[in-house]
Amino acid sequence: MNSSHPLDRPVWSALTTRQAPLAEGDGRALRFQAAYGLFAATADGSAESLAALPGLIARGGGVALVEAETPPDTPGTEIVSRAGIWQMVCQALTPEARPADFEIVDLTDADAPAMLALATLTEPGPFFERTHRLGQFVGVKADGRLIAMAGERMKPDGFTEVSGVCTDPDHRGRGYAGALMRVVAGRVAARGETAFLHSYAHNRGAIALYESLGFKLRAKLCMTVLRRT
Repeated sequence: MNSSHPLDRPVWSALTTRQAPLAEGDGRALRFQAAYGLFAATADGSAESLAALPGLIARGGGVALVEAETPPDTPGTEIVSRAGIWQMVCQALTPEARPADFEIVDLTDADAPAMLALATLTEPGPFFERTHRLGQFVGVKADGRLIAMAGERMKPDGFTEVSGVCTDPDHRGRGYAGALMRVVAGRVAARGETAFLHSYAHNRGAIALYESLGFKLRAKLCMTVLRRT
């Protein structure tokens, strides 16, 4: 499970570098604090590392592993789900066809309840009460109500993940997702970092959007959700 590239094991890379203050666990296994995220990783595939994983899972809770290979059976846990994931990176955004004709605003802690409600409605991926604090988020509002957003999540050295991309079903088809992702990815690039993202492999519509923005497939990974037995 050792890797020389930070994106081969993005969760472990993030939690042992820039987002180490948000980590729970030890040198054998780590996870994001539960209020921030579901993601966890072991240091390697050894029995010692795997044995540390159940201790990071609260009763009734779970963790998600994102790895190149399906993780070995982990005593004390059971698999809830497995899904193929596309990891995509953006070295350069494609030229914008036309400027957005709607206002894009920076979101703050005051928007946290609306952000959680929108993510709960649309299910862009795991999103919890403090997920919005993992990085900058931007959004679109209509009559004061949040209807679309995008932001940042995992941050391995040199990279920032674009995540939390979602639009209220009643407001789709207006270019909100693409425009918001351009802002987020553009800010990542302006900091001298590379934007990346994860998408379910079966979500061809989303992947087509990401490709149109300049994201390209880097690796095919597996997301495994575990719960404690």
